[in-house]
Amino acid sequence: MTDKTILVIGTYDTKDDELTFLADVIHTEGGQVITMDVSVLGAPSRPTDYSKHDVAQEAGSSIAAAIASGNENHAMQIMARGAALLAARLLTEGRFDGVIILGGTMGTDLALDVCSAVPLGVPKYIVSTVAFSPLIPAERLAADTQMILWAGGLYGLNSVCKASLSQAAGAVLGAARAAQMPDPDKPLIGMTSLGTSALKYVMPLKPALEARGYEVAVFHATGMGGRAFESLAGQGAFACVFDLCTQELGNHVNGSNISAGADRLTNAGLNGTPQIVAPGCYDLVDVIGWEPLPDKWSEHMKHEHNRLLTSIVLDDDERRLVARAHSAQLAKATGPVAMLLPEQGLGEWDRAGADLHNQAGLSAFLLELEQTLPRNVVAHRIECHINDAKFADKALEVFDSWRASGFIA
Repeated sequence: MTDKTILVIGTYDTKDDELTFLADVIHTEGGQVITMDVSVLGAPSRPTDYSKHDVAQEAGSSIAAAIASGNENHAMQIMARGAALLAARLLTEGRFDGVIILGGTMGTDLALDVCSAVPLGVPKYIVSTVAFSPLIPAERLAADTQMILWAGGLYGLNSVCKASLSQAAGAVLGAARAAQMPDPDKPLIGMTSLGTSALKYVMPLKPALEARGYEVAVFHATGMGGRAFESLAGQGAFACVFDLCTQELGNHVNGSNISAGADRLTNAGLNGTPQIVAPGCYDLVDVIGWEPLPDKWSEHMKHEHNRLLTSIVLDDDERRLVARAHSAQLAKATGPVAMLLPEQGLGEWDRAGADLHNQAGLSAFLLELEQTLPRNVVAHRIECHINDAKFADKALEVFDSWRASGFIA
């Protein structure tokens, strides 16, 4: 088996034993390690491959300046910036194959910046005392970040934290050995959707786009999927996006915790990436199913999808609010944008005769959207439902016209 090198990052002044244990396990399993110290005040028991001074210098600062600030948050932001820049540079030099960062809240804050600086496909693991915590905002998670809860890891080694650290060491080394990087020579389409019980356009669109020579990545629009989509869109990873389920934007403007962040529906446009958009399942707001329902939804129709997720059905005024949010986000686009508006519904459950059918609400939404869409967006009304073949045909028609015009490679 070909050895892989793992970059191990942490505060070696306070977590020396734990970081050394992590590196020892990687070595025992046949991997190689390079180490980076991101502490400020103290020193490791033995030199690391990249010292805290190297990290601060990479950020255009110094340890002396970090200490002189008198503010632990400011000091750690210097180290986070330096660690992210240094990790990115070392990766371009071919120095490591995967990265693992250890920490509490301070180390996790830094780790999120490092992972965002490392591209998709390179294994990136955060071992954290606050893994999976609501402290971590969705918008700071890189698309393929892996997190492991560091149980019993606040201070010193013990059998409990060794169990977590040894698994983490094996996970990052195994991931580095098994990783397959995305093909940079094959253009990638980003598409958003929910499951095929609600939205079915994926089934005709994916093979049709693949037949045209594109790879298609479909993102589950339930908060974290949209965050991964936006993260990659912000990196310019997509030749075009088929953002056909924007429900997460409605979640966000209505205060749901199931959010992809405030920048949902913006990053592709800011990069000039062509966007084919449809407001799939716009009429629903998803909330956390196991939490008490907020009072503002008490009189709304609702559907308990499972024990994790409950869907709230919006009234007409709330639908207009969602329409205006779409227009505001799309106004930031610098590339071509087509908005597809099926007149017979935007989710399987709102068809005529289905439980959530509300023609007046749909009409109010479509009218508000058309009246507020910015000039850079071309609206296409379609006499069909979003799950009809006619909808997929129209999306492909727009896509093919953009290819012919040279908007899409």
